[in-house]
Amino acid sequence: MDTNEAVNAVIALGVHGNDLMELALRFGINLFVIIVIVRVIYYTRHRNKDFVFTFILFNVINFLLCFFLSSAKLKMGFAFGLFAIFSILRYRTVTVPVREMGYFFISVTIGILNALMSSEQYMVQLLIANSIILTLTYILDHRISLKHENFKEIVYERIDLIHPDKREEMLADLNKRTGLGIHRIELLKIDFLKDVALIHGFYFSANNDTPSAIKTNDNDDD
Repeated sequence: MDTNEAVNAVIALGVHGNDLMELALRFGINLFVIIVIVRVIYYTRHRNKDFVFTFILFNVINFLLCFFLSSAKLKMGFAFGLFAIFSILRYRTVTVPVREMGYFFISVTIGILNALMSSEQYMVQLLIANSIILTLTYILDHRISLKHENFKEIVYERIDLIHPDKREEMLADLNKRTGLGIHRIELLKIDFLKDVALIHGFYFSANNDTPSAIKTNDNDDD
């Protein structure tokens, strides 16, 4: 091996060493952020182990794909394409709650962000971007205590109280019998033959007690 070959070999080793250091640093930041979001922020409140596995796995897969394929000059086009693919995924066995879908997109976004952000002064930018996501996620999920307006479907037999002029009396009767604090009702159906009415009684609660009205049709591909 002549001198030029030796110099080139040393330079190549240095370049690969820098790439490995950058990979380790970016992956360390990415892994720290996703663990804090999923294990500390999400799991301590919602206690769903299956989603913890999904969020972290998707994050790591996205990070590695974006980092190793970014050399193909795809950069942002590749990132948006990958994001679009995951955005149309459908969970056919269960209905994914809206909150979990939000965490899912956060985990995908963090992986893409940490893998593809420009290497020029990327450390400061990366830390700021991850800090913003961490802070907003914590505040929105733990510190903003908005109440849910839930409803119960009720078969109501006091047909004499369905008249609009007796609405306050009807609400008082429903609250006395259910203890839910119903503040408004929605009249769905009246059956004068059976002297019953089908209503929705709406009430506020800290938790979302209302099941999703969206049902998955398993035969929509037929």
